[in-house]
Amino acid sequence: MISPDLPAALKAALEAKLQGQSRRDAAQRAARISAAYRGGGNSGTITTDADAIAYATVRMPAAYRAGETSATAIKGAADAQAYALVRMPATYAAVAASLNALMQASPEFAPVSLLDIGAGPGTASFAAADAFSSLTSFDAFDSNPALRTLALALADDTMRVRDLDYALGPARVLLDRAASADLVIASYMIGELSDTERSHLVDALWARTDDTLLIVEPGTPAGYQRIIAARDRLIAAGAHVAAPCPHAAVCPLIAPDWCHFAQRLARSRAHRELKGADVPFEDEKFSYIALTRQPVPHRPAARILAPPAVTKIGAMAKLCRADGTAAAVAISRRDKAAFATARRWDWGDGVEPPPRP
Repeated sequence: MISPDLPAALKAALEAKLQGQSRRDAAQRAARISAAYRGGGNSGTITTDADAIAYATVRMPAAYRAGETSATAIKGAADAQAYALVRMPATYAAVAASLNALMQASPEFAPVSLLDIGAGPGTASFAAADAFSSLTSFDAFDSNPALRTLALALADDTMRVRDLDYALGPARVLLDRAASADLVIASYMIGELSDTERSHLVDALWARTDDTLLIVEPGTPAGYQRIIAARDRLIAAGAHVAAPCPHAAVCPLIAPDWCHFAQRLARSRAHRELKGADVPFEDEKFSYIALTRQPVPHRPAARILAPPAVTKIGAMAKLCRADGTAAAVAISRRDKAAFATARRWDWGDGVEPPPRP
């Protein structure tokens, strides 16, 4: 299990990039752009380089790292640094949580090679390096030169990812000529593609996966739909689900419900200042799917789909079960052993559910 927080060396290297930048100006611009979004605006409200920095700081999802869209939103080193300072901790936390679920399902998985697609500032590569000491080969793809430069600078400050091989160009083109890898990660990047482009890219990702593919998206209904589409497509191609689903059946959730999780992470002082936030933490909501070439040995019997509740009567949790169903279960305090276990459950945990009544 790895921590959701950035490793100390990476955090220090990232925050050193803030030196000499105006935090107040970035925060003010970010607040204005956020208000424009709430009013129905979009990235067309960005008209200057300073706006682009503020947009990257607060509103830009990590998906913009992947293709031509990232090239227009992040125009230089200052933009890339502002983006990474605010978004990298949350993206790292989501990838770390997803990798932890994968490691629980397949504790013997020891990848040697990694492909990080739409790598941006290298967030997924850093998380994978922390999760798997077995990794010795790190390859990353992105089309944004500023993010590539930042990723290589950050990698140079860490021993594990110092030999990061980072190719610049469109992900699909680079994938077509890339060598396959044990672990392939596409983190917050498929959302910027059309449905047709996304399907082609998902196929290409799977074609380059020797063992495990992890796709992570924002924990929104739209992000969940992209995850489900990739899940269904690759199951049909012979993939096995490792996490989060305890089954390979059709997702049992019905709109407006959707499958997503949340990972709490600490905010540094610099992070709070840039986001104009007072609380010392944030909760990153995300959806993900981990798919493998072979069935995993320890897929959980159930997954907790929402924050459990503990009351005077007992504990209640919403579970997705191995039989392909989803429902709330209640565990009475009178069943002391079961209640003692259930009260420690957390959103996103893989668990052994109580027997059906």
